[in-house]
Amino acid sequence: MNHLQNSKTRLPSIDILRGIVMLFMLVDHVRERFFLHAQVLDPMDIQTTSPDLYFTRLSAHFCAPIFVFLTGLSAWLYENPANGAKRSAQSFLLKRGLFLILLEMTLVNFSWFGAYQTLYLQVIWAIGVSMVVLAIVVALPRSIIAILGISIVAGHNLLSPIEFAPNEMGYSLWTILHDRGYLVTDAFIKVKASYPVLPWIGVILCGYAVGPLFSSSVPSQKRKTILLQSGTAFLLGLLILRGLNIYGETLDWSQQATLLLTVMDFFNFTKYPPSLDFILLTLGVGAFVLAVLETSVFKVLEPVRILGSAPMFFYITHLYALLVASIVAQWLFGTNMHYGSAQTAYFGFYHVWQVWLFAMCLSVLLYPLCKWFASYKRKTSARWVKYF
Repeated sequence: MNHLQNSKTRLPSIDILRGIVMLFMLVDHVRERFFLHAQVLDPMDIQTTSPDLYFTRLSAHFCAPIFVFLTGLSAWLYENPANGAKRSAQSFLLKRGLFLILLEMTLVNFSWFGAYQTLYLQVIWAIGVSMVVLAIVVALPRSIIAILGISIVAGHNLLSPIEFAPNEMGYSLWTILHDRGYLVTDAFIKVKASYPVLPWIGVILCGYAVGPLFSSSVPSQKRKTILLQSGTAFLLGLLILRGLNIYGETLDWSQQATLLLTVMDFFNFTKYPPSLDFILLTLGVGAFVLAVLETSVFKVLEPVRILGSAPMFFYITHLYALLVASIVAQWLFGTNMHYGSAQTAYFGFYHVWQVWLFAMCLSVLLYPLCKWFASYKRKTSARWVKYF
């Protein structure tokens, strides 16, 4: 939910792709606010998750990997502006990363519950930590950064058997890096690491490493060709690894009673932490979308580009819009659903299509706000704005 690119040299394809996945994210967050009575596990249970809910959740899987990858890419573009001399991104990455971590612990957490009962370290935290790590290694040769990134992304599934009990030394560090769980359970506020950061660090390093492909000196057609080749390689790799249940996912797939259930089982990947297969699918499709947008930026996508150019503003605004909407809906209509083991009462939607419809309406309402902020950010010299 962030970007480092210089606004004067922005690539519209990057903003459009970011905007597309932001809209999928919005749908998923509407689901988490108004469809909690239908719990979604990780990986999903295909026997109890309806197809429409399954594919709604699957669409949201593209958000975090593409955001984190584009963060790394944007860091390289910030460091190598097309209209100026090379500059260091280290200081900005470090300060921005720490800012995002603080934001996760304050505004973001409060927006979900309207209180601070449990501190959830989620995607903004993961992006912030990843930026801090990138700031530490950014001075290394790009080839070394690429090797580190690929090694983490491709190899972290080998670490899955490693586990620590809460009372063992190393539990807290491993919970932050690779095995989601509670860091604090006996204080006035609980702390849970929901997004293990190690794979995301690998993704941001890979994003930074491919930066030169998006240099202004690279012809657009060449960039498109390489993106198509990369996307094809990712998806072929996925088909081989997943198809033969070789490696890259903790749960094997198998033939189910129907073709639809078989497809659902095949694409049922682990997100926490993101498996190699999860990353191959999401970044492979992302590469194809970037390739299409490289030479075909449609005017109809201009509103999506606007949203993608103000990601953090959109992120914070939509979370609080959903908080207010849930309070108002419950005040107007009362409660009609229950969720969780405590069977907490709340107002929710009856059908998945209502989730999508509400998300569409909310995106229309948020668009003029994002357009205003994107324009303000281009014109202002206020230093705080660059963090949003």
